[in-house]
Amino acid sequence: MPTIVYIFGWRLFFYSNEGNEPIHIHAEKADMECKFWILEESVELKEAYAYNLNQKDRKEIKKIIYQHFDLIVDSWYKYFEK
Repeated sequence: MPTIVYIFGWRLFFYSNEGNEPIHIHAEKADMECKFWILEESVELKEAYAYNLNQKDRKEIKKIIYQHFDLIVDSWYKYFEK
């Protein structure tokens, strides 16, 4: 379960057994958890699920993911295309 970014209490990570899925990122902070699909070609995010996120938290995590978009994509390829 590699952690890609730890910032403002958010941990962004992959599960090691999900390399057969399209690019995505999991995030958790306190009792909040979410997963976003990474649409690399259009530089977009699509929420897969969210637990205990309000609008402020959702906006914050999306901003963090966008700020680290290239790092997440590069890390995905490096990890799953060993």
